[in-house]
Amino acid sequence: MLTFFGLAPGMRVAELGAGGGYSTELFARSVGPSGVVYAQDTPNWDGPGLQKAWEMRLGRPALQNTKHFMRQWDDPLPPEAKGLDAVYSVAVYHDAIAEKGDTGKMNQAVFAALKRGGVYAIVDNSAKAGSGSTDAERLHRIDEQVVRDQVQQAGFRLVAEDRFLRNPDDPRDWNADSGVNKTHTQDRFALKFVKP
Repeated sequence: MLTFFGLAPGMRVAELGAGGGYSTELFARSVGPSGVVYAQDTPNWDGPGLQKAWEMRLGRPALQNTKHFMRQWDDPLPPEAKGLDAVYSVAVYHDAIAEKGDTGKMNQAVFAALKRGGVYAIVDNSAKAGSGSTDAERLHRIDEQVVRDQVQQAGFRLVAEDRFLRNPDDPRDWNADSGVNKTHTQDRFALKFVKP
């Protein structure tokens, strides 16, 4: 994932829906002390467990370059998150839809925060082709085409996709939420978009 996302030391990046910060820590270590990581979580997820996870993560020396904050999906990044090299979304695009966020506004905010040539990379649990966003809440999955269409509507250009998380044997009819599925055998797509 880190190779596909194209992380490098000194980059300024953000993560949408950082959760407990597992991916965020990988990003922080990859960009190093000269880089910056903005980690967003939605207020819908706020609670003692999330707060405790972030206290632990942010106490680590490798995350001294990281800022965590709570913001809605519609306006996910703080004003200082401008001229970013990349914004990452790891298995949460479907959550923005399930929680009734405006993904059009979210994608426009990401577009505005990125510098020209900046990357918007998205990994998510795939739903059956043609299902649209109907499985976003029930199965924690999203039709890949919905993501492609919505992100490109915001002005992004699709430049790469990869199969490293694909599982053709997944029938895509079960709940892929990480709180339920501990085996992580779901089919996932990985898409990389660029701001022209």
